[in-house]
Amino acid sequence: MRTTVGIIGAGPAGLLLARLLHNAGIDSVVLESRDRAYVEQRQRAGILEQGTVDVLRAAGAAERMDREGLPHDGIELRFDRRRHRVDFPALTGGRSVLVYAQTEVCKDLIALQLAEGGPLLFEAEAVAVEGAETDRPSVRFRHEGREDVLDCDYVVACDGSWGVGRKAVPADVSQVFERTYPFGWLGILADVAPSHDELVYARHDRGFALLSMRSPSVTRAYLQVPEATNAHDWSDEEIWDELDRRLETADGWKLERGAITSKSVTPMRSYVHEPMRHGRLFLAGDAAHIVPPTGAKGLNLAVGDVVTFARALTHRQKTGSTELLDAYSQTCLRRVWQAERFSYAMTTMLHRAPDATPFDDRIQRAHLDRITASPAAGTDLAEGYTGFPLD
Repeated sequence: MRTTVGIIGAGPAGLLLARLLHNAGIDSVVLESRDRAYVEQRQRAGILEQGTVDVLRAAGAAERMDREGLPHDGIELRFDRRRHRVDFPALTGGRSVLVYAQTEVCKDLIALQLAEGGPLLFEAEAVAVEGAETDRPSVRFRHEGREDVLDCDYVVACDGSWGVGRKAVPADVSQVFERTYPFGWLGILADVAPSHDELVYARHDRGFALLSMRSPSVTRAYLQVPEATNAHDWSDEEIWDELDRRLETADGWKLERGAITSKSVTPMRSYVHEPMRHGRLFLAGDAAHIVPPTGAKGLNLAVGDVVTFARALTHRQKTGSTELLDAYSQTCLRRVWQAERFSYAMTTMLHRAPDATPFDDRIQRAHLDRITASPAAGTDLAEGYTGFPLD
């Protein structure tokens, strides 16, 4: 099998890259180790930055998103039973975000790829990337009970932190920067209308809480819990009671309860792999970087990576110049590190560490007080949340 770009992974990064390349007249093949049902059902991010929304619209992949997505013009910060709204458009010159689940983005892009794009092979497990330092790299993969080879001009690994893409970068050229947090998020989906019309981020002495949504009738919520917590050790009633405590306000706001349909625990980690390119192998999304979910950056960073690659390859096809491809890693990493900084700041501002001291608590409150009192501090948060430029 032969193609211009071999894409490993049919998450939002790989699928969007295939769409962008298709629109630019560049052929690709997408290899995905899981089946279609799994890809379309796995729960991940739900917040799309302004830039991500713009990219999906320009790619012709936004019809259902624009119909069903929930525009959000701000978030609410809660601490000491107080409420403070951060107004995104007022602080950023009109930028906002959209609540639209990653599962739905994947469904839309899969449908487009199967109808209009190049091959998308499910249950095709990439085994190895070979020849990355040559001008004819290849991907060995297993599909339908046999091993095959995909010969490419370029390979883009969108196969996550444990995929074969990152493993193909030699250890002597790799640098890893990471931090593991001593807590995780217990996340739920519940069949009940959201109790607030925007996301609520709460700092509490018992730990962080987040009130979110997936639709007008489905609530998504999270609780900070110790690392290695088993989600099923928490009863539904205990979860709702704890959310009540951490989200409580002085003005009588009420949390609506409903049937919990899903529970899971997400670990918290910051990770960056440098470089994001080795020869003709390019890393994108979780294959190169992971952020704690507090800042809602993961999916959006992946979008930035594949937009950067698609622009660079299109430039190469039109001009013959490899300048933008050669700058891929440096270009992406500037945005990645800003997102890491933002996500780290949000995480440390809102979560209470197991060994937190009274000094740490006061610093968190001072940080939150600064945001509520200073338009400059509020602007920094709003700009980070709505997204850093894709160029």
